Amino acid sequence: MKSAVETLNPTRVRLTVEVPFEELKPSLDAAYKKINQQVTVKGFRKGKIPARVIDQRFGRGAVLEEAVNDALPKFYTEAVNEAELNVLGQPEVDITELKDGETLNFTAEVDVRPTIEIPDYSGIEVEVDAIEVTDEDVDKAVEELRGRFGSTAPVERAAEDGDVLTLDLEAKVDGEVLEDGVAQGVSYTIGSGELLDGIDEAVKGLEAGGEATFTSQLKGGSGEGKDAEVTVKVSQVSARELPELDDDFAQLASEFDTLEELRADSRKRLANMKQYDQATQAQERVLEKLLELVEVPVPEKLLEDEVNTRKHNLEHHQLGQMGLTIDKYLEIQGKTAEEFEDETKTAAVKGIKTQFVLDELVSKEKLNVNQEELTEHLMRRAASSGMSPDQFAQAVVEGGQVPMLVGEVARGKALAVVVEAATVKDTNGEVVDLDDEDDADAETTEVTEAAESADEAAEAKKDAPAES
Repeated sequence: MKSAVETLNPTRVRLTVEVPFEELKPSLDAAYKKINQQVTVKGFRKGKIPARVIDQRFGRGAVLEEAVNDALPKFYTEAVNEAELNVLGQPEVDITELKDGETLNFTAEVDVRPTIEIPDYSGIEVEVDAIEVTDEDVDKAVEELRGRFGSTAPVERAAEDGDVLTLDLEAKVDGEVLEDGVAQGVSYTIGSGELLDGIDEAVKGLEAGGEATFTSQLKGGSGEGKDAEVTVKVSQVSARELPELDDDFAQLASEFDTLEELRADSRKRLANMKQYDQATQAQERVLEKLLELVEVPVPEKLLEDEVNTRKHNLEHHQLGQMGLTIDKYLEIQGKTAEEFEDETKTAAVKGIKTQFVLDELVSKEKLNVNQEELTEHLMRRAASSGMSPDQFAQAVVEGGQVPMLVGEVARGKALAVVVEAATVKDTNGEVVDLDDEDDADAETTEVTEAAESADEAAEAKKDAPAES
């Protein structure tokens, strides 16, 4: 077999392959055997029909077509390996010449990973938010904890902000009660915004037994999007009772003996959260700077597939679980279809570039992933997926996605190398030491998320060519 490579552009090549006919013999034998098992010819036992009879009855062309379709993936793969190409997706194959007994010639156009030059990245500088935990931040955290230990008790007075009401509701559209427009015994906290627009104003000031009517646009059900006349009746008003902020509360809500110790722990936790956010911010901004330094051509077909994958996942998985259509989602987001398309394409381009650049860094820095790192990453991915580690690991192995997980960890390590070489300062002008952030897997999760679906798309299309 002979092959030659022609570069069409930085991300696409054309392979020209010439195959001597004798190299088709194994596939021809397999084709005759397959046809033998599928057809019946009078006078011959099944599976024992001579090749010349098959040629006479069904045509030599049918046998050749079967043999070529069987052999093409093998010859294509050999040509790719011989040229040491890093291909992306399936090729477009064109058989240019097929002479029975003489030769098989074909071409295959396919996207390839572009050659990327990684420049000196040691001069990257970024600014991140300073870590500041105010007394107000601590007050809010303690107050939220206090709210979780609150209770409610019925009161005989008019409803006020924060009260928990028990309500009966009836919604009418054009004077008719909707089939799904009646609800009884609904619990609602005034000010939560969890029900209908306008309900807070309607129920505030009402006592148990009180009733009010207001107009609101329905957010769901058979009358979704329509203006409805809603009648609300209050059957009970309950006030929230919060525990006193004292040492007794600290002992009730935590392992600490005093409120002062609880507040100190809250401050520490908030500082840790802000430190994590700061590290994530540094990683994201360093990545953005790195991408600005590198020229990365993006294969058009890969980009098209990635955009379609992102749109499909959003529409059929994320929005489907929330019961939303893409049109309703765009309405809620206040975006046009064109704006959504542009944003999706921009995100896809960034994801592909991120994958290419970090993969090149993995190669340049000779980074490896050990079993412990892979296991830690798998544990975190399992936790985020809601599956047990064993279930997640089984799904990964059965889906052939172990290389994808290895790639995620390796890209996280590659970015960590760049972050370590960069200068990171906070908004106070202080140099930020990220050495304390030893969670390399967090880096992988946060900063290569955009690249993961691109990686999956590329890997899924990396196999044999489609039949010609």
